[in-house]
Amino acid sequence: MKKLVLVMVASLALVGCTGTQKGAGIGAAAGALLGGIIGHQSGHGVEGALIGAGAGGVGGALVGDSMDNKEAKDK
Repeated sequence: MKKLVLVMVASLALVGCTGTQKGAGIGAAAGALLGGIIGHQSGHGVEGALIGAGAGGVGGALVGDSMDNKEAKDK
């Protein structure tokens, strides 16, 4: 039940965001998850999650911005 509530809150938080903001949020979350898993294997889970969140956020923002620009050109 807690997971469902968390997913619903996260979904509502992204409703009013631009593509760049959505990309950054999704990228940061995915990066933190993967970085935490990979970092945990070497005994540095927190550091891995922080690095993953930063890298994922930047990458997601770049992808989202690119999608926003493409959508603007198509209009």
